Amino acid sequence: MKDIYKEEILAIPDGVKIDVKSRIVTVTGPRGSLTKNFRHVDMDIVKLDTARLRLAVWHGKRKHVACLRTIRSLIHNMVVGVTKGYEYKMRFVYAHFPINVVIADDEKSVEIRNFVGQKVLLKVPMLEGVKIVISKDQKDEIILTGNDLANVSQSAANIQQATTVKNKDIRKFLDGIYVSQKGQIKGSDE
Repeated sequence: MKDIYKEEILAIPDGVKIDVKSRIVTVTGPRGSLTKNFRHVDMDIVKLDTARLRLAVWHGKRKHVACLRTIRSLIHNMVVGVTKGYEYKMRFVYAHFPINVVIADDEKSVEIRNFVGQKVLLKVPMLEGVKIVISKDQKDEIILTGNDLANVSQSAANIQQATTVKNKDIRKFLDGIYVSQKGQIKGSDE
């Protein structure tokens, strides 16, 4: 059954500017600017005023109407990214051979050495806008930060997948680099 009209309203916080032009959404805030293309979804994206954004679907079936909340969440994640930013913390897990991690290419890639005693160098490039640092507070921890949630989380997943144990029982060999904490960047005011 088709729904004649469904809509979602997104509140825009102060200090954030959203521009919509033919379903290409640009969000600008204190931490920078993010742009995403939503032309693959057939829906109206209209800026009602400086504080509200309306997303609407006409004559949509169930799957099409479900896209409303998805696009609304993606735009909301962009708003949070340009105001607070996202942070993923990853911990090294090893039983015998200590994993050696070096930040290379001006915080744009990571080099992993001595993973399960291997001589091979694993190099994982970070996606656009993702910075990586070694934690000063916690031993064997790296911190990924950025404005775009998709890029930060995908970079963390790329690091985790680069350190999968091959040709061994993964129940016994739990070595790797795993996400230990994720969320928004904690500021000095919180």
